[in-house]
Amino acid sequence: MKRTSKGTSPDGFTARIKRVRSAHEALLRRKNPVDGSWDNGVFERFAHPVVTDRHVPLEWRYDFNPRTNPFFMERLGVNATLNPGAFLWKGKVCLVVRVEGYDRKSFFAIAESQNGIDGFRFWPEPLDLPEIAPETNVYDMRITPHEDGWTYGVFCAEARDPKAASGDFSSAVAQAGVVRTRDFKKWERLPNLRTPASQQRNVVLHPEFVNGQYAFYTRPMDGFIDVGSGGGIGWTLCKDISKGKTGPETIMDGRAYHTIKELKNGQGPAPIKTPQGWLHMAHGVRACAAGLRYVLYMFMTALDDPSKIIARPGGHFLAPYEGERIGDVSNVTFSNGWVQLPGKSQTILIYYGGSDTRCYVARTTTEKLVDWCLNTPEDALTTRKSVDQRLALIRANRKII
Repeated sequence: MKRTSKGTSPDGFTARIKRVRSAHEALLRRKNPVDGSWDNGVFERFAHPVVTDRHVPLEWRYDFNPRTNPFFMERLGVNATLNPGAFLWKGKVCLVVRVEGYDRKSFFAIAESQNGIDGFRFWPEPLDLPEIAPETNVYDMRITPHEDGWTYGVFCAEARDPKAASGDFSSAVAQAGVVRTRDFKKWERLPNLRTPASQQRNVVLHPEFVNGQYAFYTRPMDGFIDVGSGGGIGWTLCKDISKGKTGPETIMDGRAYHTIKELKNGQGPAPIKTPQGWLHMAHGVRACAAGLRYVLYMFMTALDDPSKIIARPGGHFLAPYEGERIGDVSNVTFSNGWVQLPGKSQTILIYYGGSDTRCYVARTTTEKLVDWCLNTPEDALTTRKSVDQRLALIRANRKII
């Protein structure tokens, strides 16, 4: 870089670094109390997001050389931190954060916290993942510790459609990229998943073998944006993950008219195993006057058949709330990471992106989520039946209160 200005004095340069570092450290040390304005008995919200663009290390954003950056400006800015995968490692909660630069390109970086609520700090460098084909962008990694001994990361690998016309810069191809690791430092890149669908997003690896095979939750698509004839959370098996070719793909949780998943839906993180069944978090999307609205919902599947839904509570579980509504893509909550903490309380921390801009956490327990799934009525699908559900609740309460 060529210096174009005398910039600040050496003392002024040093003083500016000190001020910026002090503000950054204060943010990293900020406590994150429970948000007392929220109470639904199912989960807790917190006052602040857990990871934002300002949490990203200064060394990733600033040039610290006074000759090449005399005003100590951000040279490689960060626009957003969102949609984190999550895992437990050496007693800490770790997030695989999608970090988006000012250039709109995303990359993955791990941030860790002792309690999973505040104090998140990034590891020294972003993940240095191998590339197996030209990829314009990667994002939204789901982390699955698998019974085969590896921990896998499955993410969306995006590239411009090679068949697009010369002036068409919106047509793209989305595939499921797969990596695995044993130490979260060295990552092995496996072939992209090959399913019967032409495109894939929101692909998640099940944590256990099913009938001796690797099992995947998918979201088959006819195009990069349009779900088309797909539409729903799919299910497919793969004999050899090192080759990546799956068998037939079926829809296990489809879309439905005038519901929270009318337009599209997709699996969130890998499911959590409980004695009553597998707990699933997913996102549903509907259109509205303001654009697309993304919310989170839940369901449970059978222990002996993770593709069979046994409980389907109606409506959303978590939706954008207050400041979460505002961001690069407003009115969005999206989750692809949660962790179950060790201990008798079986605390579950649910991590979600708020409006494609910052990362939040909600806290609950396994017991509460199982109760929510098994005892919340299903979507009645019509106004008449919905009113009947509400009246039944009111009249039952009247006999008790």
